[in-house]
Amino acid sequence: MALPTLPTYRRLTRRTDAPPGSSWHLFADRPERGMANFAGPQQIRRAAARVTDGHAFNLDYPLDAFDPPMSKARGVPHHRITAKHEQARDDVLDNFHLQASTQIDGLRHRRASGHGFYNGVPDDEITPGSPRLGVQLWAETPLVGRGILIDIDGLLRDRGTPLDHADGPALTTELLDEALAAQNCHVEPGDLVLVHTGWAAWYLTTTQDVRAEVRAQRRATGFAQSRAFAAWCWDHRIALLATDTFAVEVLPVVDTSDFRHTAPEDDGMMHQELIAKLGLPLGELWNLHALAQDCRTTGRWDSLLTVKPLNLTGGVGSPANATALR
Repeated sequence: MALPTLPTYRRLTRRTDAPPGSSWHLFADRPERGMANFAGPQQIRRAAARVTDGHAFNLDYPLDAFDPPMSKARGVPHHRITAKHEQARDDVLDNFHLQASTQIDGLRHRRASGHGFYNGVPDDEITPGSPRLGVQLWAETPLVGRGILIDIDGLLRDRGTPLDHADGPALTTELLDEALAAQNCHVEPGDLVLVHTGWAAWYLTTTQDVRAEVRAQRRATGFAQSRAFAAWCWDHRIALLATDTFAVEVLPVVDTSDFRHTAPEDDGMMHQELIAKLGLPLGELWNLHALAQDCRTTGRWDSLLTVKPLNLTGGVGSPANATALR
């Protein structure tokens, strides 16, 4: 499908043939991949040309880095090594929550309240072993394209107003545009967008007491819940949005959330707008520190980015297995 034929986000909010604000049934080819479809062969070839220095950057934190995880429903895996005789070793992970560290949310992670899962996939097909909307769709054909890093952390530090992550500030789309302008670059259709805020690096190096406090209060830096943010993602035709924050969006939800009435189960979070309605792959808790440093040093903000979730049929989410090549 040619990208210009797709409606703007504003037009999506007026849909009557599908949930307002949704991209349901607009992708004729591989419809259950959602916005990942924006990164196709042309975008991969373009991104490959950005590999000039021969450097590879791991974008995943260790599986047990966030101990305990910010989400109280998740735990840290326990690694056991087994042996059937002294010359061999196997291993197993107990209590392995696939979204407890650097991860990507699949399209079965959230329903659209009152409508259902992305593209109207029935609830009874969201089961283990069922392929509908599973993360294996992004493993069988990995998400690959031009990764563009947007350094909000660097922008605000340069201004002398660094983020105070202990307070869990709400970010705006204006900051995305201002950071891009400062970097003298722009987002292109099919890009995989990485937003560096510094939150994960701060969380992992702050005191245990502070970590316990923000976890208990479920407080984290992120984007304010707004239609402007959903519009920014859709109208730029991005194939993935990943940040180094806990939930991409700010927590607690801002009082001005545009989704208080449409997402009452989550107090107005916009996961349902981004995942269940738009079909946007969301990355959380990504390790962007070293990549951001290299971008600042070289003045180059893009790379060839590969994202290969676990090939788990029917998986809800997965470790990102993300690598940036420059």
